Amino acid sequence: MTSKQRSYLMKLASSIDPIFQIGKSSVTPELAAAVEEALEARELIKLHVLKNCFEDGRALANQLAEATYAEVVQVIGKKIVLYREARDPKKRKIVLPK
Repeated sequence: MTSKQRSYLMKLASSIDPIFQIGKSSVTPELAAAVEEALEARELIKLHVLKNCFEDGRALANQLAEATYAEVVQVIGKKIVLYREARDPKKRKIVLPK
């Protein structure tokens, strides 16, 4: 992913709300499956890491990205933004700049 594409995705992510919260149980298979479904439906999602989760946000983001074959767009404090292009071309909503 180029810096121009990452910048574009960060701009889009600034206006969306987190749809998942990661708590003390950290990354579970159930959470990974739910994130996988959300990425297929929305392509760009934001997650919030709760205060009772003692793991680093960057480590959690990398773990989720690996489990869902997504890309980490941004990690700021307790907010994580992930992106993955929809597998079905008809469901693709975001067109990245070249």
